[in-house]
Order: sequence, then structure tokens, then C-alpha cells
Amino acid sequence: MPTAESLRTVLFDLDGTLVDTAPDLAAAINRVRAEEKLPALSLEHIRPSVSHGSRAMICHGFDLSPEHPDFERLCKRFLEHYAEDISSATRLFPGMERVLVRIEELGLNWGIVTNKPAYLTDPLVADLNLASRAACVVSGDTTPQRKPHPAPMLYACEQVGSAPQHCLYVGDALRDIEAGRRAGTGTVAALFGYILPTDDPLSWGADITIEHPSELLACLPQV
Repeated sequence: MPTAESLRTVLFDLDGTLVDTAPDLAAAINRVRAEEKLPALSLEHIRPSVSHGSRAMICHGFDLSPEHPDFERLCKRFLEHYAEDISSATRLFPGMERVLVRIEELGLNWGIVTNKPAYLTDPLVADLNLASRAACVVSGDTTPQRKPHPAPMLYACEQVGSAPQHCLYVGDALRDIEAGRRAGTGTVAALFGYILPTDDPLSWGADITIEHPSELLACLPQV
């Protein structure tokens, strides 16, 4: 865990950590459900599965296993709907803009490391006017391996010009914390993210846990 004085870069997971993408993802699930003549699900029902990717969302949103004959068709349709309307209701989590501004004011940098594929990540980051501010955007297909493998983290460190021991990685899933630890960064578990009822974030081994983005301010240099 870098000290505030040694910190150079803060890296963020995207969905459930930096931005709240659940409303747009839930809308896409419900569009597919409507096509299947099924009733809409509440955002609260869909939200916990968001950080685990499209396949987990189909499992959760349709109560299907990946072996079901309709699974791949539904997954494809879901991603089509989501790509068509990717940012209508997606926003930075409350308090996160203040954190980003403070990082920038201190002359530090920040970036994104997500398992979301680039064809979805890039337009979303652009729509949110974050592309020019982020020192790097590493998507799920930027490197051959995805989190929890450390390769995306190490690539991000190279891109931002900071050694892993001078970086902090913030995420809301076990794979995020594992990736950061394997790469040698400090790790922060975001409890405000998309946590499944079966998850136990306190057992993930993160250096610290936070319940609100504003708590990250205490990790920054106090000048």
C-alpha cells in the first residue's frame, strides 16, 4: 500500500467503482425481457450482478445457466441493446468527480482498468467526457489476459509511467483486488459498488475498504 506521499497514480475499475452503469445495463436487460414477453425486473434486482459481466447478468436476469439453448442468443441481444444506448443514465458515482479533480490538482494521474471490452468501454468513456482526463484506459481485451490476471494492471502502470508500488487500484469485485495484489499495487475495495449477497468483501484481502468515494481523499497527499 503506497503512502500518500509515495502515491503517483490511482487506477479504477469502471462498472461499479468509477461509474454507475447499472441503470443502462438494467434497461438493456429489460428490453430483451420485453422481446421475450417477460415482465421488467427492478434495478435493485439486477444491480448486484453488474460487475460480473454480461454472462452473469443473463444468468441473473433470466434465471438461466450458460448451458441453456437460448443463453448465447439472449447474451448477444443484450449486448446489442446496451451498445445502442450505453450512457443515457450512466454517471460518475456521487463524490467521485471531487476525487478525480483532487487527483488532478495534486499533479497525480488516474486511469481505468476494466474487463469490459473496448468496443463498449471506449464510447462510454468518451460519452462521459473522461477520455481526455484518464492517463490510460485498459479494457478487457487490451491485453491477452483479463483480471484477476495482473497483466492488465501491469500494462496500465506502464502506460501511466508509475511503478506498481506507487499505484492504488480501486475495485468492487474480488478479481479487482486479486489483480492489484498480484501486480503489486495498493488495493481498495469499493463497498458502494455492485456487491452480490454472496460476496464477502472483507475477506478479499484489500488494503482498505471504503463505503463512499470521498473516503479516497484520505489516501491522497494532504497539502
